[in-house]
Amino acid sequence: MADSGLACWAKRMFSVPERAKLHMAMLALQFGYAGFHVVSRAALNMGISKIVFPVYRNIIALLLLLPFAYFLEKKERPAITTNFLVQFFLLALIGITANQGFYLLGLDNTSPTFASAIQNSVPAITFLMAAILRIEQVRLHRKDGIAKVVGTLSCVAGASVITLYKGPTIFRPSPHLHQTPLFLSLGGASGKNWTLGCIYLIGHCLSWSGWLVLQAPVLKKYPARLSVTSYTCFFGLLQFLVIAAFMERNSQAWLVHSGAELFSVFYAGVVASGIAFAVQIWCIDRGGPVFVAVYQPVQTLVVAIMASISLGEEFYLGGIIGAVLIIVGLYLVLWGKSEERKFTKETAAIAPASEQGNNRPVSSHSKPSSLVQPLLPPSTESV
Repeated sequence: MADSGLACWAKRMFSVPERAKLHMAMLALQFGYAGFHVVSRAALNMGISKIVFPVYRNIIALLLLLPFAYFLEKKERPAITTNFLVQFFLLALIGITANQGFYLLGLDNTSPTFASAIQNSVPAITFLMAAILRIEQVRLHRKDGIAKVVGTLSCVAGASVITLYKGPTIFRPSPHLHQTPLFLSLGGASGKNWTLGCIYLIGHCLSWSGWLVLQAPVLKKYPARLSVTSYTCFFGLLQFLVIAAFMERNSQAWLVHSGAELFSVFYAGVVASGIAFAVQIWCIDRGGPVFVAVYQPVQTLVVAIMASISLGEEFYLGGIIGAVLIIVGLYLVLWGKSEERKFTKETAAIAPASEQGNNRPVSSHSKPSSLVQPLLPPSTESV
């Protein structure tokens, strides 16, 4: 009897339900992205070039993506045309070059925690852009429409507070952290322009959201996500190389001067772009975009803990207030999207029953757009 009970326990342990696997994967993903914020800031503190860093990162990401895109999407990949190449170039300009460039400039002037906090506004900004372009419908007569609008306003208010009000220091790590050579003191971004950094980060979020909105029609015509990402990464790399030709003429900037710099580049390319992309695609496929987006604030919490321990990051009142407003806004937008999907499913279930006596096909309504958290990380960044 005992052996039977032990066997059942072992079976339950090894046959982990898919939902549990999804939660574990999402937690691992948030830790991976959180590490990217901290590693990127550490790389900037070490003096790595803000142009060389994304060039090396995108080379590694492209080398990781190409084999999978080539072999896994042979049948899905349409013939390439000039029109597609122009669209991929524009996606790269917004989703890679502007996105990653603004992120590094913003991170250099602020901190990993606030960079992660502002990224929580991406779903709300995406909704706002989609509404302006009439891709997303705003139904103010329903609770889901009101929730999305209020959530968007809350995110905008939170980003404004972080940008315009730094406030007093409410938490300062132990002094010994700043005295240990293993830690690179952040010192509250001393000597940097905090407001300008927050403006750069808002530009980063706008670029990220614009990439999400513009990517949707491209994927409808070219339904091979890995290939689209590879082309986007390739053009983003070319664009950064052109920028580097004009702005980074110091040959020493292209050299990796330490093992820590090498680690930061490989972490950005392998973990934040390669592995994170694969994990997120699987989670979106199995759990849906809302499930993925709900975990975003976990990343902010993990970043705050990591940055405080490893970089000696201080926390300010304005940043905390802004982060709370952004996270509340994020959940309002996600709740509104969830309610909208339920309403759409109920409407779709009622329609066939009401038209059962007719032979004409039921008209299909366009699905509401999904506010998917991208890989830039994104997030981190887009690719």
